[in-house]
Amino acid sequence: MVVKNGFNISNCNLCPRKCGADRNISVGICGGTNSIKLARAALHYWEEPCISGENGSGTVFFSGCHLKCCYCQNYKISAQNFGKEISTKRLGEIFVELENQGAHNINLVSASHYVPWIIRALDMVKHRLHIPIVYNSSGYELSETLNMLNGYIDIYLPDIKYYDSYISKKYSLSENYFDIASAAVKQMYSQVGKVIFDNNGILKKGIIIRHMVLPGYVEDTQKIIHWISHNLPKENILVSLMSQYTPFFNSSKYPEINRRISKQEYEQALNILEEENIEEGFVQELSSAKEEYTPDFNLQGL
Repeated sequence: MVVKNGFNISNCNLCPRKCGADRNISVGICGGTNSIKLARAALHYWEEPCISGENGSGTVFFSGCHLKCCYCQNYKISAQNFGKEISTKRLGEIFVELENQGAHNINLVSASHYVPWIIRALDMVKHRLHIPIVYNSSGYELSETLNMLNGYIDIYLPDIKYYDSYISKKYSLSENYFDIASAAVKQMYSQVGKVIFDNNGILKKGIIIRHMVLPGYVEDTQKIIHWISHNLPKENILVSLMSQYTPFFNSSKYPEINRRISKQEYEQALNILEEENIEEGFVQELSSAKEEYTPDFNLQGL
């Protein structure tokens, strides 16, 4: 069965893992089968201000994930694959319902393993949607999959989590993370270009690169910020420095990250932004590291 753009569901290679799963009869590393699975679809107010605005972002949380972060705050859906299977038609209906609720955008969270289905759903309802589509990603994205999304995505919201391959392998089982993510971010920027806002300060088009500071790894943060500063046009992008790291899931197996970041680490990270002259974007308050910012995955909106 071919779903879209030559994607073969019997030999899935949508993500950098390229596990080759036959999703008709089994699951891939991501947990995905031949049916879309969601955990929540609702207005969400905890994204960057230009994404959430006053009305909220129409956030669709996909179940499963191909990046295996030991500290994932959404582990209930990413690792445990909690969710409800829905049809492609229903996914399109959800997009329209979120716009009707006043959402500033449709925000696709951890959606890599369902990209062909998402494209079909968007094709079904594109004549009824009038708000931007956001692709909210770990940054661990395959070039061929991003090519499929060209023209469908208005705003890319990727992470760059790690620079050092030892760290990425240890905490996310992805030794090649930075090579993949850095290339993916460049490709995302090439698709959407310079950030564009509406008259109310809501982002219409562009890229926001997120980085969450990990406890004990400010040096890795420095390398990532330096790379962004020297490889992308700073005046055309936004950078979001995140302090919200909270020990979740299997963090307790790694004592060095089984804590929140310190005030000193946070201030060091802010100084790095200043040193690299990155002025456009967002920084979280240190108080953002709270468990209540994790959504309640209760199948709302499905």
